[in-house]
Amino acid sequence: MAQEANPFESLQEQIDDAAAYLDVRDDVIERLKNPERVLETNLSVEMDDGSIELFRAYRSQFNGDRGPYKGGIRYHPGVTRDEVKALSGWMVYKCAVVDIPYGGGKGGIVIEPKDYSEGELERVSRSFAKELRPFIGVDRDIPAPDVNTGQREMNWIKDTYETLENTTAPGVITGKALDNGGSEGRVEATGRSTMLTAREAFKYLDRDIEGATVAVQGYGNAGWIAAKLIEDLGANIVAVSDSSGGIYDPDGLDARAVKDFKNETGSVSGYEGTESLTNDELLTLDVDLLVPAALENAIDGDLAKDVQADIIAEAANGPLTPRADDVLTERGVHVFPDILANAGGVTVSYFEWVQNRQRFYWTEERVNDELERVIVDAFENLVDAYEKHDLPNFRTAAYVVAIQRVVDSYAQSGNWP
Repeated sequence: MAQEANPFESLQEQIDDAAAYLDVRDDVIERLKNPERVLETNLSVEMDDGSIELFRAYRSQFNGDRGPYKGGIRYHPGVTRDEVKALSGWMVYKCAVVDIPYGGGKGGIVIEPKDYSEGELERVSRSFAKELRPFIGVDRDIPAPDVNTGQREMNWIKDTYETLENTTAPGVITGKALDNGGSEGRVEATGRSTMLTAREAFKYLDRDIEGATVAVQGYGNAGWIAAKLIEDLGANIVAVSDSSGGIYDPDGLDARAVKDFKNETGSVSGYEGTESLTNDELLTLDVDLLVPAALENAIDGDLAKDVQADIIAEAANGPLTPRADDVLTERGVHVFPDILANAGGVTVSYFEWVQNRQRFYWTEERVNDELERVIVDAFENLVDAYEKHDLPNFRTAAYVVAIQRVVDSYAQSGNWP
């Protein structure tokens, strides 16, 4: 996996690329390229053996012009300050492109979760929640799950916040378990929006998704759900991968059976009747649709020269470097960007937040119907911008839409002091 690109610099370059097509002052654009504040903290946590271990943790609040900061918390050994800043910036424009009233935030802890017990992870999570307490709130900053976190961690953070504040505030965090104030449809939301984006992309490009060949890099929550939902449209999932490696079957895989195998063995590798693939081999397969659903910088400029997919729908955040974008644009590959394709997670988090505030909960059918409306509307706005401004690619179109919305909100509010 390519790692040479700094994700924060990639974000800033993407903003500059789109700003070239907008009538916005340079000083305003510069403001929109940098976070408003970043919390950096060291968590001192007692381990099961009584020793104390130190964990570096971050929370970036990038821009709040359109509403409270919103964004996930990831647990990963590769978390850095610049990564968290970039992810919080992508959240600003993701929320804007689907037109939900949030700004952007992101958090992370430098940790390899599998190396720690459940009790140790709970203490790490609660320690971080204690540090976050002055910065988060129902109308201030609303965290959510991200890489290696889920309902369990969100429940711990919510409980810590509520205990320290001596209140009940389910809307302080989203991605919770249903019994703890979560929303139907939240677990599948990111994969579902990836499927919806792919479906609309095939329609727009006048191609039939039924029978299309698909490769999915990353078989975690977003990747496997995108795979099964795209398979339900009649597409043929021929390759998937996780951190252990990839598998390939030109006749097609059963997305659900592969997930069951991964649940049993811990990996997709070794699934019966398949060929083994490296990560790069999967990303360069000759398929109709490629879904990068792992971490950022999966495809750099060099690897992009060998990508054979016709369409890419980004389930991961920032899986292409800016140079890869340039190469793929030159080669005529249609990339539908992360800030649309994986926006289902934050959209249904918004629905969860609304339900928490109303204390009235929706059916899964309503959640999925509302999500489809939001993603389809956003796709149509992206296409309108792409055609109206004669833009080079769909990522630039998404940023043109999103930046203009943030700029408009900022201009209407004014600058204080």
